Amino acid sequence: MAKLLALTALGLVLAFLGERFMVYRLQTKFSYQVNPIEPPGCYLIEGLENGSEDIDILPSGLAFISTGLKYPGLHSFAPDKPGEIFLMDLNEDKPRAWALPIKNGFDVQSFNPHGISTFIDKDNAVYLYVVNHPQKKSTVEIFQFEGDSLFHLKTIKHELLSSPGEVKEVANGLGSANGIMLSSDKKYVYVAAVTSQSIHVMKRHDNWNLTQEKVLHLGTLVDNLSVDPATSDVWAGCHPNGLKLLKYDPADPPGSEVLHIQNILSEKPTVTTVYANNGSVLQGSTVAAVYHQKMLVGRVFHKALYCDL
Repeated sequence: MAKLLALTALGLVLAFLGERFMVYRLQTKFSYQVNPIEPPGCYLIEGLENGSEDIDILPSGLAFISTGLKYPGLHSFAPDKPGEIFLMDLNEDKPRAWALPIKNGFDVQSFNPHGISTFIDKDNAVYLYVVNHPQKKSTVEIFQFEGDSLFHLKTIKHELLSSPGEVKEVANGLGSANGIMLSSDKKYVYVAAVTSQSIHVMKRHDNWNLTQEKVLHLGTLVDNLSVDPATSDVWAGCHPNGLKLLKYDPADPPGSEVLHIQNILSEKPTVTTVYANNGSVLQGSTVAAVYHQKMLVGRVFHKALYCDL
């Protein structure tokens, strides 16, 4: 389990290194016009006005959402407001989102949350691993979720942001490794390679080394990934307009795209565009996560979307 946590921490770090946004500048030639595709049961979630960069959903249907990211080169609608972690219960008929209080002496004023990974231990205790950027630095914050609050347990600081254990390179040659997820059976690791607009499928060995099984080319800038535990399908939040994301213009905002990938391990996976918008509703989607035919779509600096599928 320690190695799993080490890989989680390392994956979070790789996902949010500054170069991910620098390389977007080299990929603007891949921008294209979005043809709208919108499920009928979608609405914007109240309270999430300043971004919803990452989302992780527990098997119980509780969804954790990071909001308020401030990052060099990216737009922010509330640059002076600290970031927060929101919670939604997707078992509700019309789920609402609310900010979780953070306790145990954590500096909430400098909180600048980015990516989230959840972990449930053998006693069913829930932990959050959150990439944080206080004062333009990078840390990993560990919280325990109890009741209606987050209790801060530890801050990981290191030049490589390693967890307190063995850290090693497990794969290389990726085009800006970003969203990283384990398959439902824990045998494979899926890595979103932003600059090559693809997902790398890596086989996980007992020593946690990874070997590449295949590359799925998608033709769009892939951000975060999620895996549906019920079906093992992969969901991807994507950016069809990299330049618009960096050079934000409210009159011509960046579009959004959500891909649903079925049978990713097969020779011919099925890739379906479930949601696409030119920015009139959803700007700069980063992640899509599902639970029992309910989908949440997060964005870098804009609102979040809920859809009944």
